[in-house]
Amino acid sequence: MPWWGWIVIGAIMLGAELAFIDAQFYLVFLGSAALLVGFLGLAGIALAEWAQWLIYGLLSIATLVAFRGRVYGKLRANLPPMDSGPEGDVVVTPSILQPGETCRVEYRGSTWTAHNSGHLAIEPGAPAKIIGVDGLTLKIRKAH
Repeated sequence: MPWWGWIVIGAIMLGAELAFIDAQFYLVFLGSAALLVGFLGLAGIALAEWAQWLIYGLLSIATLVAFRGRVYGKLRANLPPMDSGPEGDVVVTPSILQPGETCRVEYRGSTWTAHNSGHLAIEPGAPAKIIGVDGLTLKIRKAH
C-alpha cells in the first residue's frame, strides 16, 4: 500500500474514534500505528507490503498492550458517577400504605407498583423514598 494510503486510513480511524465512536479507545492506537507506517514510507523507507502489514500489526498490538489501559484510565478517572437507577428519588402515595402492602404510584410519567419495604406506614400524599427496585416494583419507605 502506498504511504499516503496508510496516512489516510490512520486519519480516518483517529477521526472516527474521536468524533463518532466511543470504542473504548481502541481505534486511536490502530490509527496511530497506521500513521506511523505511512510516515515510514513518507521518510523514504521502502518496505515490502507484507513488512508494512507486519509492522502495522506489531505496532497496533504493542501500543494497545503498553499504553491503552493507562491512557484510558487517566481520561476516564475523573468522570462523575452515573445514576444507574431510581434509588433515592421520591414518589407520592395516593393512599395510606402500611408496611408490606403495595399500591400504584406515578413515577416519571407512568404508573408503577410500589411496595412499602419500611417499618412505618406512609400517609396519603406523603413523600416516599425509593430504596430499590425488584423487577417492575419500586421498593419504597417513608421519607424522613
